[in-house]
Amino acid sequence: MIVCQKDTAVVILSYNGTKWHELFLPKIVEQANAGYEVIVVDNASTDDTLTYVQTNYPTVKTLSISINRGFANGYFEALKQIKAKYYVLLSADFEVTDGWFQPLHTAMERDENLAACQPKIRYWRERENFEYAGAGGAFMDKFGYMFCRGRIFFDLEQDNGQYNDNIEVFWASGGCMFVRSDLYHKVGGLDADFYAHMEEIDLCWRLKNAGHKIGYVGSSTVYHVGGSVISYGSPQKLYYNFRNNLILLIKNEKGSKLLWLFPLRLLLDGAAGARLLLTGEFKQCYTIIKAHFHFYGTFGKWLKRRRDFKKIITVRNEVGIYPRSIIGDYFFKKRKKFTDLQWQPKKL
Repeated sequence: MIVCQKDTAVVILSYNGTKWHELFLPKIVEQANAGYEVIVVDNASTDDTLTYVQTNYPTVKTLSISINRGFANGYFEALKQIKAKYYVLLSADFEVTDGWFQPLHTAMERDENLAACQPKIRYWRERENFEYAGAGGAFMDKFGYMFCRGRIFFDLEQDNGQYNDNIEVFWASGGCMFVRSDLYHKVGGLDADFYAHMEEIDLCWRLKNAGHKIGYVGSSTVYHVGGSVISYGSPQKLYYNFRNNLILLIKNEKGSKLLWLFPLRLLLDGAAGARLLLTGEFKQCYTIIKAHFHFYGTFGKWLKRRRDFKKIITVRNEVGIYPRSIIGDYFFKKRKKFTDLQWQPKKL
């Protein structure tokens, strides 16, 4: 067990991440004087991650996971061994900036009902643009589709200070998530069976079903490389996108809404598969079918998880749910930017 002397543990999950630590760990360690301790968790790497960190950064604590069972499981196992008031889940391919930590910490200290928050996330390769994983605050539409300010589907906005505010959102990016440790463990932590992708949304949804807030703090900025483990647009990404989104709904959505939403989502997923088939993208179509059959084969497990988590539901906090269809707005009404939606998020 690692017991942190400071109230925050910045926990970096790493798989063959030496190249990222060479780039980004110096700044993370330099900024630690702001009030956090750094812990690198080696997720069964085959490179020299642990040796590199232990040799070059003696102030950084380390943990090792013996078998890599994915991003979600890595954090699930590691956070059981770390004691701190707050965790910051920080992926190895993130670059922090001067002063990134304090605005997030201040937001958490100011509001005890704020369970988790994220900073502004920009794209490391195109530094003026927002990044896919969280961008300027993350939401869900009425049909269970996820999107962000600054990134709707494939359109990335340039950051011109338009999202420098602090707002309440539906979910915070797992790439850089500040979360209260007691609430994290109370609602069950990350679901290791997600493997990767959307596991942070599942966690945030459970926190919101327990009546808590999720926030975005626009005065803190980090940069994300992105796609360093599961590349954007890959069949693996597509698989987890479709499978895990269905799991999200079954585990967390209201029963009365699921009665009509779940059959509709099956139809919409079928339409997406048919479009890929007609355009000759057979591998992608097969990936969607594979995702669905895996979900059906494990349906009983997810239904049990739903029953298990019902006991934590108090007053569902539905702030951050967009009341229309983001697919309809984007593809049919050509609303490519968040400002085009003419919908205002709630201030923190």
